[in-house]
Amino acid sequence: MKSHFHAWSAVAALIIAASAVAQPYPTKAIRFIVPFAPGGGTDIIARIIASQLNEALGQAVVVDNRGGAGSTVGTDLTAKAPADGYTILLGNISLAFNASLYKALPYNALTDLAPVTLVAVQPNIVVIHPSVPAKSINELVVAARAKPGQLAYASAGTGSGTHLAGEMLKMSLKIDLLHIPYKGTGPALTDLIGGQVQMMVSTFASALPHVRSGRLRALGVTSAKRSRAAPDIPTLIEAGVPGYDYSTWYGVLAPAGTPRAIIDKLNRTLRSTLALEDMKQKFDAQGVEPLASTPAEFSSYLKTETEKWTKVVRAAGIPPQ
Repeated sequence: MKSHFHAWSAVAALIIAASAVAQPYPTKAIRFIVPFAPGGGTDIIARIIASQLNEALGQAVVVDNRGGAGSTVGTDLTAKAPADGYTILLGNISLAFNASLYKALPYNALTDLAPVTLVAVQPNIVVIHPSVPAKSINELVVAARAKPGQLAYASAGTGSGTHLAGEMLKMSLKIDLLHIPYKGTGPALTDLIGGQVQMMVSTFASALPHVRSGRLRALGVTSAKRSRAAPDIPTLIEAGVPGYDYSTWYGVLAPAGTPRAIIDKLNRTLRSTLALEDMKQKFDAQGVEPLASTPAEFSSYLKTETEKWTKVVRAAGIPPQ
C-alpha cells in the first residue's frame, strides 16, 4: 500500500512540475527596475510602459526605483538578478557613458545584460541666452572664437549627457567653451535663463517652453532628424555640424542568460504596445518618440554607442570616478 502511495506521489509531483513548466510566461509580477530616483525622465517613461505591460501581459509590472552612482546601482542589481524574466531594467544612454566614466564597474553592460528592445529616443537642443550675438551655429562659432574659453556652457553635472553632448559639440566645431556643471538640468537652465551662463545642450522637454517664450534661443536639434515636437528647428547637421547625432535613448534589458523565448515575448509585447496611439500621445507629452528594435539591433546599437562615448570621454579628459 505504501509503495503504491509513493508511486502516485511521484507521478503527481511530475504532473505538477510539468504543468508548471507548461505555464506561459509570465505567471507572477515582474519587477521593472529604474536605476534613477522617482520623478525623472527615465522613471516617467518606465511608468508609462509598465501600465501598458500590465494589461498586455496580464500580470503586475512593478516599477522599482534603485537610483545611485549614475545608474550603476540599479543596473548592477539587474545584472545579478535571476535570469528568469521576472526582473527587467529600463536603461538609458548612461549605460554607454558609464563604461568609461567609472574605473571599476561591478558589471559589464555588453555581456551581463540581455537587450530586449529600444523603446524611446529624446532629442536634445542647443540653446543660448539671447545676449549671445548668434542666431545660427556659424555665428556661435564666430562668437566663441572671438572670446576663447569665455563662453560658458551649463550641464546637469560632470559626466551627464548634457556635459558629454557639450564636449562633443566643442570637438565638432573646434571651439573652446568653459564647462559649468550643475546639480541637475533645472538649476542649469535657471542660470542660463538668468544669463549667468551663455549656452547649454539641454533635454528637449525642459528647454522648449523657454524657447517658445523667448527666454532662450534655439540653434539646433541634436538628433539626425528634426523633432516632431518642434519641426521648425533645424538639426545640427542641417545647421552645419557634419555627423553630429546625439539623443537620449531608453531601452529595456534583462539579465544575461534570460531564456530566448522570454526575451522574444517581451520584445513582441513591447513592440506592439509602442505602436499604440495612446503610447505615442503619452510619449509626445514628454518630448520623446517611440523607437522599437529587435534584441540584436539593440545589442549592436549599445556596442556602437559605448565605443562612441568612450572616445568623447577620453578626448574631453574626464577622469574616471
